[in-house]
Amino acid sequence: MSQEKLTGMGGVTIERNLPATMRDGTILMADVYRPKEAGPHPVLLSRHPYNKQAALSNFGYAHPAWYAQNGYLVVIQDCRGRYLSEGVFTPFLTEALDGYDTVEWAAKLPDSDGRVAMYGFSYGGATTMLAAKASPPSLVTICPGFTGAQYYDGWTYQSGALNLAFAMYWSTLLGLESARRSGDEEGFAQLGAALGSAGNWFNFLPTVSYPVVEKHAPYFREWVEHSSYDDYWKRWSIDEGYHQIKVPGIHTGGLYDIFLRGTVKNFVGLTNKQHDSNEAISNQKLLLGPWTHMPWSPVDVIGGEFSTNEIDDWQVRWLDHHLKGQENGATDHPVTVYMLGEGIRHFDEWPPRDSKNVIYYLHSGGRANSKFGDGWLDPDAPIQEPADIFIYDPATPIPSLGGHSCCFEAVTPMGPADQHLAEISRMILVYTTEPLRKDILLVGDAFVELFAASSAIDTDFTARLCVVSQEGKSTNIQEGIVRARYRESLSNPSHINPDEVYNYHIDLGPLAVRVPAGNSIRVNISSSDFPQWDRNLNTGGTVGFEGALTMKTATQTILHTESYPSHLSLPILQG
Repeated sequence: MSQEKLTGMGGVTIERNLPATMRDGTILMADVYRPKEAGPHPVLLSRHPYNKQAALSNFGYAHPAWYAQNGYLVVIQDCRGRYLSEGVFTPFLTEALDGYDTVEWAAKLPDSDGRVAMYGFSYGGATTMLAAKASPPSLVTICPGFTGAQYYDGWTYQSGALNLAFAMYWSTLLGLESARRSGDEEGFAQLGAALGSAGNWFNFLPTVSYPVVEKHAPYFREWVEHSSYDDYWKRWSIDEGYHQIKVPGIHTGGLYDIFLRGTVKNFVGLTNKQHDSNEAISNQKLLLGPWTHMPWSPVDVIGGEFSTNEIDDWQVRWLDHHLKGQENGATDHPVTVYMLGEGIRHFDEWPPRDSKNVIYYLHSGGRANSKFGDGWLDPDAPIQEPADIFIYDPATPIPSLGGHSCCFEAVTPMGPADQHLAEISRMILVYTTEPLRKDILLVGDAFVELFAASSAIDTDFTARLCVVSQEGKSTNIQEGIVRARYRESLSNPSHINPDEVYNYHIDLGPLAVRVPAGNSIRVNISSSDFPQWDRNLNTGGTVGFEGALTMKTATQTILHTESYPSHLSLPILQG
């Protein structure tokens, strides 16, 4: 253990490498940032696997010393099996119990007042939520950011499809430290090279055999092997244990973040009136901004920005209210959202009670293929229209242009992007409204109901929601996918009958955007969004275990008739 004083940080000192002993004897190391003023102070704890001395503030929050200057005893801990902490790292496996034990250890540190808050984004948000689910007595409030509601749907998978770009990138990143700890210089070099050129691996098949992580991130194979929502995943699910979380929380998310759905779901789930903790119900806040996952790049469909400093400012206000008793407005509005194309709005709930879902039906004369086709959207239900047909060839998937992946835009599809290169393909169907006569505000959850048939026994259907400018530029704001075998259940997959019509629900997730008059709304329908999600090879075989030579081409038919009214549902804020 060593101690150092930070220059120019108001007398903040750091104690390096304090040991915390877990219930099984494993020792986890933490750095403690102490304010200049004598205690006692409330504790602010963050646990993550990315090096306690570097990563927390490199890509997100203000430096821990800034929080210490605001009167908090800040504890940053390496998770089990990472950097200076003992043990073996397996994502999520021990975070609930290790989190519980660390909270209680931190509560007893010198100058602690015995009350602990937790914060962290991404995996740090997961460690926060899992610890809160374990209900350590000294935990008073939580500040999870950019994190999920479970680690199957919305984290590793989305409606049965593997979050390919994220899963490959993240497992490669995690494997680096495991290789370093083991002294495997060659493996470390291979992982580093793969991380820097991750896009070169996205086409690798079979997915389960991704060779770079085989030795140092074996859990990647487990993720692929467990392609359904089974007990492997259920043991870690946050959304099945909301009743166990008894503390207030501020939930921060980005409108272009991979975990946006999970962030919103956590807020909604914890404010559900069936929750048995009145304090938790009445003390949750949702903060959404125009950010990607990392490094929280501010983005907007019309070029506006919203400082990421807002996250730190809101967290300190939240902490000051719940740990110092300050009446500072932190709880005045349960929902604060940066509306793309507009700016800040406050609401009392999600979705806002004044937001009503409006149906836009898919129409065409039978040639909606590409942006040059005859597809359109409007509120009038179809009567009898010819179906739209496209070919889905897994060898030439529709590319992900922008989106909600992780973790860097140069490697994985993130943020808003011009959809021209995708929309010129005849393997995509394009449906567009007439230019809007007035501005509309989309706030809430959007989805597509698709009536479709396929020549395959398993396939995917995707939807991408876009705003089209008066100049014709199409920019993505949300997207979704459904794997046919998981259309009814994420736990019990079943094949489809070729050429039989099925109803597919495609969740597009939360929206918060102003669409100006003169612009149009567009939805693109296809069977791939690659590499954001893995390719369905259309065979009905074991997903992730099939090689490239097994690929089959599928003929996809989208119906829009009185009997099969395929449509887009948009949450429009009234008034």
